Amino acid sequence: MQKRKLGRSGLEIAPLVFGGNVIGWTADEATSFSLLDAFVDAGFDMIDTADVYSRWAPGHVGGESETVIGKWLKARGRRDRVLIATKVGSDMGEAGKGLSAKHIASAVEASLKRLQTDYIDLYQTHWDDPETPIEETLGAYQRLVEAGKVRAIGTSNFTPERLKASLEISAAKGWPRYETLQPEYNLYDREGFEAGLRDVAIAEDIGVITYFSLASGFLTGKYRSEADFAKSVRGEDMGKYLNPRGLRILAALDAAAAEHGATPTEIALAWVMAQPGVTAPIASATSLAQFAALAKSARLSLSTETIAALTEASA
Repeated sequence: MQKRKLGRSGLEIAPLVFGGNVIGWTADEATSFSLLDAFVDAGFDMIDTADVYSRWAPGHVGGESETVIGKWLKARGRRDRVLIATKVGSDMGEAGKGLSAKHIASAVEASLKRLQTDYIDLYQTHWDDPETPIEETLGAYQRLVEAGKVRAIGTSNFTPERLKASLEISAAKGWPRYETLQPEYNLYDREGFEAGLRDVAIAEDIGVITYFSLASGFLTGKYRSEADFAKSVRGEDMGKYLNPRGLRILAALDAAAAEHGATPTEIALAWVMAQPGVTAPIASATSLAQFAALAKSARLSLSTETIAALTEASA
């Protein structure tokens, strides 16, 4: 499996990232351990999470995902086999939010403690914070890199303008720059990335790891009518996809799956992996059967004709 570079950070990853949003939420600790074991055993190496995962769940306060990952790292002794990516900036309740130097300094310590590690491979801005000067945020990251607590920094949910401004400040100050971008991107949700962010990422040699790479599960093909919405906790979000365009995309996925002897899940992820500028999609699983489909996608080579047909169907 060929590794792909994460910007100019010197870090390289396999072309699929495990999404830690389900860890400690829809995947309990035992299930999460088995999934992470399978992930590493299959040759993959980056796990993406965030301090806020899974604060949205009833009774959760945030940090659940990092905590389970930390327990797994300690139990398995595999810290040198994986790259840990986490995020800062989301609302953590009493623990604060945003990208101030003070919040970043406290948030990173909390994440390191939960992850039971001395360093974070990729520390990412989760959401932009217009209230905090870019210089303050990047200065805070510079100190973390200098202290050896963070190896590289990245960002998520940025506009092209804010990303370019951040890169310019890093260059002027000689500080670490955002080496990665994490945008929402999949066969259905294309415009946000393709309308400007992709050009910046390619021009500046920034690694791109996409989230919602399967459109919250819609592109797996299991949601084809309103009757299917009850199949998972994410089913309630499927209404926005179930329209003529969404059904056209599913039909194209079905045709490609039949042609390649694969599943819609494998085809959808392989399409993302084949897109210009993309380093790796993030995808999550809550069972070993689901993970098996994710793993196959990284070894699937789509024909030029298949990629073109999917791109046209999702236009």
